[in-house]
Amino acid sequence: MKLKDAKTVTGHKSGLGKPSKMPGYSTSIPAKDCKVGAKLRKVKGSVCESCYAMKGHYQFPDVKSGLERRLDALRDPQWVEGMTKLVGHYTDPSNPYFRIHDSGDFQGVWHVLNWVAVADALPWIDFWAPSRELSMIKTARDMVDVWPKNLVVRLSAPMVGKALNIEGPTSSVDVDGGNQCPAPTQGNQCGDCRACWNRDVSNVNYHKH
Repeated sequence: MKLKDAKTVTGHKSGLGKPSKMPGYSTSIPAKDCKVGAKLRKVKGSVCESCYAMKGHYQFPDVKSGLERRLDALRDPQWVEGMTKLVGHYTDPSNPYFRIHDSGDFQGVWHVLNWVAVADALPWIDFWAPSRELSMIKTARDMVDVWPKNLVVRLSAPMVGKALNIEGPTSSVDVDGGNQCPAPTQGNQCGDCRACWNRDVSNVNYHKH
């Protein structure tokens, strides 16, 4: 598949996103279409109550249209091939890290499995996806014989100040102890930290923003 065709079938008209905070590239879809997140936005004290992806530059008309375009493209039968082409093309082999969803979340088990296929096709790249879709992830894991070692889905605690009491990579907001995100002390940058992508880091705690 040609690069221009990969951009078309995945809805990435201008290529992949590149958050200034972190290494590598990312992709995003509308936060308003999160399944669990949409419910949590109505819950006082939840991590989604003041969702960063529902304000700021995410609300600019051109950004919103791009988010919607990528959401609509998820069902394209060539999406996996196209995303594999894009991520493989843009990722620097000397810094092979990719974030799935700096905005939005998985839309279904099929969506999770599509990313499993992309990770399988690009074993040299480390993928990280934050998610609140516990049920989707559990179902997808049960359907996969061998989960890709380079795909870390970090399940996110729904409430501020409370960690998830489950096995596997997780994240929390404003919880003491454990692995604390260093970004607030280093110019809101990941710097050399790659804890989010590290499957051996059981929980990463972020600071509310």
